[in-house]
Amino acid sequence: MRLLLIEDEKELAAALAVALSKHGIVTDQTARLADAFELTLQNDYDAILLDRRLPDGEGLTLIPMLRRSGRDTPIIVMTARNEPLERVKGLDIGADDYLGKPFLVEELMARVRAVLRRPTNLAEPVLTVGRMSIDPLNLSVAIDAAPFDLPRRELLVLVALAKRKDKTVLRSTLEAAVYNYEEEIQSNALDAHISRLRKRLLDAGAGIAIHNIRGVGYLLKDE
Repeated sequence: MRLLLIEDEKELAAALAVALSKHGIVTDQTARLADAFELTLQNDYDAILLDRRLPDGEGLTLIPMLRRSGRDTPIIVMTARNEPLERVKGLDIGADDYLGKPFLVEELMARVRAVLRRPTNLAEPVLTVGRMSIDPLNLSVAIDAAPFDLPRRELLVLVALAKRKDKTVLRSTLEAAVYNYEEEIQSNALDAHISRLRKRLLDAGAGIAIHNIRGVGYLLKDE
């Protein structure tokens, strides 16, 4: 899962990014509306977390801009402006949810899962590949119904490949699923994740294989 966090409080943004990463979420961050709009045009986000008081304007103005551009990405407004009429304003302009500060990360995650379960949004079914079942929304994996734990980045690679089973997935697509746009990606980092993932899947008898499509990307298939 990849989110866009639009928040100008640097310490809060950094803390949220770390907390979200523990839930297997890749987070791109910006503090400016103009940059946020460009990022939404360049990337497909599962959800957007939006502050209202930003250096270059009112955060809510981003919502109609995104809707006019054809983006229906779920948007959760996070703000200290939590009076009833302010919540009404945010929801009426097109926000999918409105969360008052301060809040618990667990509540934020619950709200993210809730908006993604709505029929017009993600609503992804559990994926079945080989002997594995993969829940993309909750980022959980099981082999023959027994929980199977994976390191976060390997799990994100597996989900990205499983969503495109039997299709070649470009390296750039996999990197976007694992890293945010500010992270420096070592040339062999993705290959290292996939190498370790292959070994874990083989040792567990998962019934799937990850093939290297030389110079292009990777392909996941049932064995």
